[in-house]
Order: sequence, then C-alpha cells, then structure tokens
Amino acid sequence: MIRYATFTTRLGAVYATLEGDGLTGIHFEGGRHAPQISPAWKLDADAAPLVACRRQLDEYLAGSRRAFELPLAPRGTPFQVRVWDEIARIPFGATLTYSRLAERIAAPHAVRAAGAATGRNPLSIIVPCHRVVGSGGSLTGYAGGLERKLALLELEGALQPALA
Repeated sequence: MIRYATFTTRLGAVYATLEGDGLTGIHFEGGRHAPQISPAWKLDADAAPLVACRRQLDEYLAGSRRAFELPLAPRGTPFQVRVWDEIARIPFGATLTYSRLAERIAAPHAVRAAGAATGRNPLSIIVPCHRVVGSGGSLTGYAGGLERKLALLELEGALQPALA
C-alpha cells in the first residue's frame, strides 16, 4: 500500500510517497512525470519516514543540511536505477553533465537514455537530479521546472561550470 504526505516548501507543494519503510517518491505537485495522488493511497503524515523526509527537506532548503539520511526504495528499470544511483553520488554544490553521467554508468553512447532516466527520477531533490546539466553547464530539463532547478543550484552555490 502506498502511504503519502503533502507539505509546502519554499519551492512549492511537494508530496512524498512511501511503500513499506522506503520512500518511493518526492514530487513537486504538477511536476512532469509526477503521479496523481490516488484515492487508493493512504494519507499518513505521521509515518516516521515521511516525518523525517519533511524535516530533512526543510533543513536542506534552509541551508542547514547537505546530505539526506532517508530509507529510499525507488521503482524503475535496472538502467534507471543505475542512473539514479550515480546521480546520488554527485556531491552537494557540484554539477555533472549528461554525457559524463552516461560515461560514469559505463554507457557513454547512451546520453539521451541517461537524460530520460534522469527526467524520470522519482526522488526529486533527495536524488539530486537538479545537479545534472547540459554541456557547458547549461540548465536543461528538470521535471519540477527550470526555475526550481535554478533555485536548488543557487542554494548549493553550484552555478559554476559543470564537472568534466
């Protein structure tokens, strides 16, 4: 059963989903690829992982947290999970190009596929897909909107050229 909680952040309304004890999604309301809240889901704002998620997101957005310590259980294809695992390794305040991301997952010719998987990241902010940028550091694509991507990169001080 999917449990969820909604909360407001300085970047807009967010909802988090949980299956078992693992977070399966952090979505901006109205974000591209965000699932609709289903009547079959159970509102459970008091579930410990959802409470921790809200607290840690608040701390991150206030500038007092750089890394998350949450139980994650994203659902995706093996390729998507490989991409998301590599995105999770991008340090706070750094960026990485889509082409370098593809190289890091040993699929240098799969830049577009890595980009598509990045766009389908279900754990926005927690798995920091906002740190993945176009060549030369250009801000391309973000399921939550480019203005949010820019705000997140500004928060982290990551607007320098992308890592090679």
